[in-house]
Amino acid sequence: MGAESPRDYDREYTKPLSDSLRIRIGFSHSRGKVIRFVVQLEYRLESSWREVVRYDHDPVSDFGHDVTEEGLHIDIYRNGEKARSEYVAPPMPADLALDRAEDHLSKNLEGFVKRFESWHGINSR
Repeated sequence: MGAESPRDYDREYTKPLSDSLRIRIGFSHSRGKVIRFVVQLEYRLESSWREVVRYDHDPVSDFGHDVTEEGLHIDIYRNGEKARSEYVAPPMPADLALDRAEDHLSKNLEGFVKRFESWHGINSR
């Protein structure tokens, strides 16, 4: 996915947090229920946006996850590649998982940014 726009979603938006930090959110729904989503923290590094962490639900994608079966997880990125995934919460409906992802990101934002900056040799903002 990189700094490119996520796969097409019914709704997509970006929440700027600073000049070098933003959150991208995309989701699609059917009959009032979320069927796919991505919540991604991005850091501007060397004039391009890089993934810091990503939560997603996309059961039909070869690379996606199904939060209703696998639970909510977070992918952690280092040097432009996924370094690892961590379990966040047990299986739940996608609507709830989207809310949980945003909440988890909000609560852990500073730690994610500090780790990313440390990994990439960036002086703290």
